[in-house]
Amino acid sequence: MSRELWDKILFTRTVLSNPYIPHRPTEKQEAFIKLGCREALYGGAAGGGKSDALLMLALQYVEVPKYSAIIFRRTFADLSLPKALMDRAHEWLDGTDAKWEGFKHSWAFPSGAKLAFGYLESEADKYRYQSSEYQTICFDELTQFTESQYRYLLSRLRRLETSHVPLRVRGATNPGGSGHEWVKQRFISEGQTGDRVFIPAKLQDNPFLDRQSYKESLALLDPVTKQQLLDGDWDVKRTFMFKRAWLQAVDDYPHDSPQIRVWDLAATAPKKGNDPDYTSGLKATMSNGVLYIIDVRRLQGSPQVIETTVKNTASQDGKAVQIYIEREPGAAGLSLIDQYRRSALLGYAVHDINPTGDKTVRASPFSSACEAGNVKLVHGPWINVFLDEIEAFPESAHDDQVDTAAYAYQILALKQKSPNPAWALG
Repeated sequence: MSRELWDKILFTRTVLSNPYIPHRPTEKQEAFIKLGCREALYGGAAGGGKSDALLMLALQYVEVPKYSAIIFRRTFADLSLPKALMDRAHEWLDGTDAKWEGFKHSWAFPSGAKLAFGYLESEADKYRYQSSEYQTICFDELTQFTESQYRYLLSRLRRLETSHVPLRVRGATNPGGSGHEWVKQRFISEGQTGDRVFIPAKLQDNPFLDRQSYKESLALLDPVTKQQLLDGDWDVKRTFMFKRAWLQAVDDYPHDSPQIRVWDLAATAPKKGNDPDYTSGLKATMSNGVLYIIDVRRLQGSPQVIETTVKNTASQDGKAVQIYIEREPGAAGLSLIDQYRRSALLGYAVHDINPTGDKTVRASPFSSACEAGNVKLVHGPWINVFLDEIEAFPESAHDDQVDTAAYAYQILALKQKSPNPAWALG
């Protein structure tokens, strides 16, 4: 009998015919369950069916006498949340011949097999399992665990000499979390050389989930977390060039200081499947070296929509607020600003900014000012989106608000030294 045929028969016996597994695994879950290596990781993006994959895998051999499996979460609260692993196990096993042993947080099966649920809230909690033996050890949200906890539990992987149940350690997780780097190193960077397999799974791999509503929920996250959960991106990082805690929200600002509005124009309407740049218009003032960001307008739209927005914003700001527009490279950039001067912004003081150098270099003075506590945000509905973007900079997909804030800081800082910062004018 070929190995392929034997694997198919074994999978049918232990999973497809398993009375404790209520539905067939997805294609990615099946690939994960069939793995023969000792260590493997499942997931990457959110919504890929990670919890179900672990529970199916842990239940695979419960008809084998003395089989023992355990599933870990970092805290007991994580285990006991609605729809979390213990709750999911009750949905699957209540009404079967399996018995819940509440004081042990485990299920007992007629064969004598056990499925337990454990937690490792502190580093020392791993020693509670030093006399235990398991054939299957699972970690849900592996990046929440320390590497030393994980490696110590590997020593609990044992079986009787006569047993044919495979010894398996399985993790499921998204990128991010305190353990991101060691998990990435162990399973993605070292994976093949260390006989460890990573099975990536994304939202589209799980037919049981309402994908559209879940996508809408993920869209509310900050850019870095959204990229980790939606795309399963292990490489996107928070550089901490900016931190939320550096910026204080205030109720008001000095009204007698000069105010400017800086625009980073982008005139592309969003369409299904694309995410074009945003147009951003940031209004600010400076007093005694402290930058006050008063308001940010941010949108995606056609050239006509953008022009109308810029015109209406100028009318609301008043002619005392000078306007600065980032100039795109080439003659087209000059032509666009000239068009604004002659039509939408006729009668307003309009200056163009000629960008030079790398974006991160341009943002550095603004970053330093933030870290020193010299940037204040005036309360408004724009603040959270602004903070999400700058905290993810420069790894995020969009940096329009960072650009306008960096320009505003430099222009106003120079205005305090000279009323006419020639470097910024066209």
